[in-house]
Amino acid sequence: MNYKLSILHFTFYFALCASYMQAQNFDDLNGQGGTTLPDGSYVDANGQVRSTWGRDTSKVDKLVPTDYHQWRIDPRFGTRLPEEYNDTLPHLFQNYNCTDGLRGEYGILGNLGSPRLARNFLDRPVDDDILFMNQYNYFHTEPSSILFTNTKSPLTNLQYHKCGTKDNGQDRVRAYFASNINKIAGFGFKIDYLYGRGYYNNQSNSQFGANLFGYYLGEHYDMHAFVGAEHMKMAENGGIEDDTYITDPESFSRKVKSRDIPTLLSYVWNRNDIQTYFLNHRYNIGRYHELEVPDSLKPKMPEDYDLMRQFLRDDSLVNVLINDTTGRKPLVLDSLKAVWEKTVPIPMEFIPVTSIFHTFNLQHLTHENYSQGGIPTNYFDHQPYYRSSFTDSFSDQTQAMLMRNTVGLQLREGFNRWAKAGITLFAAHELKKFRMPSVETEDTLNVYDRYTENNHVSVGGEIRKQQGRLLHYNAGAEFWVLGPSVGDLDIHGQADLNFRLGRDTVHLAANAYFKNISPAFFFEHYHSQTHFWDNSLSRETRTRIEGQLSIDRTATSLRFGVENISNYTHFAMLLTPDNTYYDASVTRYSHNVEVRQQSGSIQVMSATARQDLKFGFMHWDNEVTWQHSTNNDVLPLPAISIYSNLYALFHVAKVLRCELGLDMRYFTSYYAPDYAPFLNQYAVQDATQDRIKIGNYPIINVYANFAIKRVRGYITYTRLNGGKHAFWAPHYPVDPAGLHFGISWNFYD
Repeated sequence: MNYKLSILHFTFYFALCASYMQAQNFDDLNGQGGTTLPDGSYVDANGQVRSTWGRDTSKVDKLVPTDYHQWRIDPRFGTRLPEEYNDTLPHLFQNYNCTDGLRGEYGILGNLGSPRLARNFLDRPVDDDILFMNQYNYFHTEPSSILFTNTKSPLTNLQYHKCGTKDNGQDRVRAYFASNINKIAGFGFKIDYLYGRGYYNNQSNSQFGANLFGYYLGEHYDMHAFVGAEHMKMAENGGIEDDTYITDPESFSRKVKSRDIPTLLSYVWNRNDIQTYFLNHRYNIGRYHELEVPDSLKPKMPEDYDLMRQFLRDDSLVNVLINDTTGRKPLVLDSLKAVWEKTVPIPMEFIPVTSIFHTFNLQHLTHENYSQGGIPTNYFDHQPYYRSSFTDSFSDQTQAMLMRNTVGLQLREGFNRWAKAGITLFAAHELKKFRMPSVETEDTLNVYDRYTENNHVSVGGEIRKQQGRLLHYNAGAEFWVLGPSVGDLDIHGQADLNFRLGRDTVHLAANAYFKNISPAFFFEHYHSQTHFWDNSLSRETRTRIEGQLSIDRTATSLRFGVENISNYTHFAMLLTPDNTYYDASVTRYSHNVEVRQQSGSIQVMSATARQDLKFGFMHWDNEVTWQHSTNNDVLPLPAISIYSNLYALFHVAKVLRCELGLDMRYFTSYYAPDYAPFLNQYAVQDATQDRIKIGNYPIINVYANFAIKRVRGYITYTRLNGGKHAFWAPHYPVDPAGLHFGISWNFYD
């Protein structure tokens, strides 16, 4: 009986699959030639009869167009910069969700969404007044990073990344949507949510961001707008208490799991909430230019009869003219043809010559550091803490508001034959407001110190060429004429040259700047329960020259840069030995952080070589970075950083793209910056105490990466070689080995 039932099940499933495949074949063949028979069957182009039983043959499959193009904008002038939607690229997708970067180029705290710091100094942004966002560029969205999309069909991209269990797992969900209202207007949004529970205690991160954007591209008026709101909450554990748990696990009598390792802090958090409002709009003044249209696209002169019917509108008169033998017909037709030619619209194109623009950018940040009693005794060397009522349960809230308005006049590129580049002149006004706890604040009374800077005024200009393929460049300058920043100067320039060399395409790029600017506000003033300073700092001077050579055919890239910094401003740890703990074998420290400004100059040199190799279906991509700092106590950098990716690339059934490989991250040992959990910032280690070197240990992952049509996915096993001696930052070990997977799906409808 069971045997017969199994046969019946098999027969049923086989018939069901056969019917499904038949329906699929009909879908594939429908519309490609053939005839529908009276009984409803379908004869395809090859003469095969296809049944349409059970199907609505009146419906015709609709072809959904998937064409789109994207661009970013210059956040000051609103200049459109063409961009490729990299979220559709399958290569390296397995690293997309890595907080340490696509090629492991960032130092992190281990967990998903943790603060990060670029190891290559040339990739670090210059600190600005929204200081607490610099280390979250992995998640934080600036107006300059938004992809504006013009699409024929609504575009949706959904992503999901996952690893670990409900106790230590990491999850991230991301959605991007873009749609057109009409040919010249569109809108979209991006939603991003991540939650990293953490493999170590007191390490969880939770971040949510929602961004809405839109644009209008008319002939005389165009506009780009962006609104964003982001919430970031991070638990701080201060690192593990004893690095021996990682460096020498055999010294313990039993195997210690990551959750069993004690951490310095508990019940301590940082939280950042930031809102961004951005608007760039312009009015274009120009002229209309007649377009040259090929003869094949020009309107055709109607036939004589149709021409007369169109304009004479009297059938009897038309009939008389058609049969005319007196010679009046040619005269009438000539007259009608002249009238028709005047009614044909001449295709015109609007050429903008001059633009008047306005840019509004407002950012409001609330940073909160709070504790619920998880700070060990003597963690800080100042007792009581800076506020007048001491307790290890507190909440410090700092706010910053920056509003910038820029107005300018832009002579568009190619506006006349004598000026091939665009020229922009502008003036800007900045309003800055800051609020921090006062030293008089008590647990039952909130008193704040407020700072308002309302007269930041600057003027400047730019010259830019971005049309054509051979040469592009832009150079600009900004000078502050009023306010606390009066006398600050920023000069910058970029250029790229693209040309053919034999069968190769060669790209040369250069980047340079000179900045003589005041340090960020929070370097000068910061008040909290745990850190408190008011400084008077000098301007920081930075000079950088950078060049890059890329060759398409050989997949070779060389990058070299040098930067000189005077009055380098940075955070530094201050550690005081504390031997009051019961375990005398472990040296403890009291912690503090201060702002330092290095007198004199520091030079940084950096060179990066990237070479992708191919041997049949085998690929080997390599990137090596060399760096040198003239003062490693103040600006420590790893001498060598390497990313290497060995993988096999092949296709299954010609439609499934697969990558099977392993990649490695490595950097030489150096005194990496420590992390200050109560400041939410990285700070250089205290050179007067025993410092800790990290690095000189490869981190190897093995992965499978696939893509089919609109779907991408990956499965990765991280830390293939274990995690002994592996740290991302001092006292912050690399996560244990684990299985990660992710999927991305594009929809057009």
